Amino acid sequence: MEDMDCPLSLDSFWRIPLPSRLYFLKLLFSFLLLHLGESNSDDLRVVGPGEPILALVGDEVEFHCYLSPNQDAEDMEILWFRGKDSEVVHLYQEGQELLHQQLGQFQNRTKLFRDEITDGSVILYLQGVLPADEGPYGCRFLSSSFSGEAVWKLEVAGLGSDPHISLEGFKEGGIQLKCSSSGWYPKPQTHWRNHQGQCLPPETEAIIEDAQGLFSLETSVVVSRGAHSNVSCSIHNPLLVQKKEFMVQIADVFLPGTSSWKRAFIGTLVALPVLLALVATPAIYHLQKQGWSQEKLKKRTEKDKEKLTAELGKLQTELEWRRAEGQAEWRAARQHAVDVTLDPTTAHPSLEVSGDGKRVSSRLMSPEMEAAAEHTRSWEHKCALSREHFSAGRHYWEVHVGSRSCWFVGACLARAMQDMGRSGHLSPASGFWVMGLWNNREYFVLDTHRVALSPRVPPRRLGLLLDCDAGTLSFFNVTDRSHIFTFHDTFPGPLCAYFRPRAQDAGSPAEPLTICPVPAGEVQTPQRNESDFWLQPYEPSDPALGLW
Repeated sequence: MEDMDCPLSLDSFWRIPLPSRLYFLKLLFSFLLLHLGESNSDDLRVVGPGEPILALVGDEVEFHCYLSPNQDAEDMEILWFRGKDSEVVHLYQEGQELLHQQLGQFQNRTKLFRDEITDGSVILYLQGVLPADEGPYGCRFLSSSFSGEAVWKLEVAGLGSDPHISLEGFKEGGIQLKCSSSGWYPKPQTHWRNHQGQCLPPETEAIIEDAQGLFSLETSVVVSRGAHSNVSCSIHNPLLVQKKEFMVQIADVFLPGTSSWKRAFIGTLVALPVLLALVATPAIYHLQKQGWSQEKLKKRTEKDKEKLTAELGKLQTELEWRRAEGQAEWRAARQHAVDVTLDPTTAHPSLEVSGDGKRVSSRLMSPEMEAAAEHTRSWEHKCALSREHFSAGRHYWEVHVGSRSCWFVGACLARAMQDMGRSGHLSPASGFWVMGLWNNREYFVLDTHRVALSPRVPPRRLGLLLDCDAGTLSFFNVTDRSHIFTFHDTFPGPLCAYFRPRAQDAGSPAEPLTICPVPAGEVQTPQRNESDFWLQPYEPSDPALGLW
């Protein structure tokens, strides 16, 4: 009898009966297949939006998920879910969409785009966004040999109606004003201010949440004698960092006095019978004439209202058309996506570039280190540039700016520093085409003069399309897929991507500027010109500009 501790030899294997040998080989073959399948699936992953998505109430939002590297997902099960309990948002299985398994909240509101499913790329559109849709989401790909998922967060915001101020009457020696508005999300903040910008304490304030989760508000204030200039009511959305404001002006002549007003009132009561007798007949005639005038005024108001409604309809149609046109322009721009990486050798000492060259953030430095960096390299901008140079063709990349309060993103000439000298600014004349945000207050571009921008939704991710041949650099808001601004110029040399994370406000987290991945199959590899000489832009200290 053979020792069971010894390994099985080839001779002893052939002495095993044929059925047993076949069974053993079958087990070995199955083990190898399973092992190979697991090793292949280890390299496969699911990529989703990643960072939080911000959507306005009533808008459409897209959830884009894909497999990396490319793999046919047509026969896979693909589930979009919400929350930790994996509530079904949309389910694709065995080549069909199983809509009956959707959570009731999402029925008739989702649309699946799967033209590129053979490349592992799918997009789910969620229409008519509501406050109740806010929260964590994910997508899961499942097959017999692979299971993976990606998760992200949906943030919802609603910019309500314009404030409406009404006069409620006299109260406590002044005039009571009421301000009302509706359709806000999340819960808004309200402020009354006088002509000097000082806050006025509200007399009443009520904020009510309706069935859809939107907030309506009513607040009132008493304006006393002496406050005879502008009084404003402003409503602020904390998530969008936007506000709406309405201003009204009240003169002292409309505000009640003290004892003199009371004496006049008492005198009027005493003389009232005589006055009634004297003015009765003219008053009747006047009332009849006033009634006719009011009827004419009512008809004219109705006509003006119809005309205004028609004009608003035209404006709304044009707005929707321009929005659709901007989204089509963004989708077309994405077809020219390239892989952009940061060059750590171009980064200022106060900045830190990640190992994969995809993120740049402000480095924590002591005052001594900061002073030394400024002294040794004071001519440089606090920025980082891309390894790639672009001199021809179209090139598109995306940058996640997140909730940073200050940043600059764009493109610059590789030789911009040499041309600009020590007195230039971030402008096209100096070889810089950039867009920025300053202290969470204003979006702008620096052209021949400072141009303020008003994006409909604050961008959390920017898309940049550089067309070297046409001489344009376009900025897109990837958050709502809209066009923001386009530079038109002539580029006298190769350009590279420009990234400048500004220092954060006190107390806020230092979030890096991140180069975002684009769906597999859409990325081009730009050719790098090794002979190009890398130069960094200089940071001016112009106090008049107030930006640096």
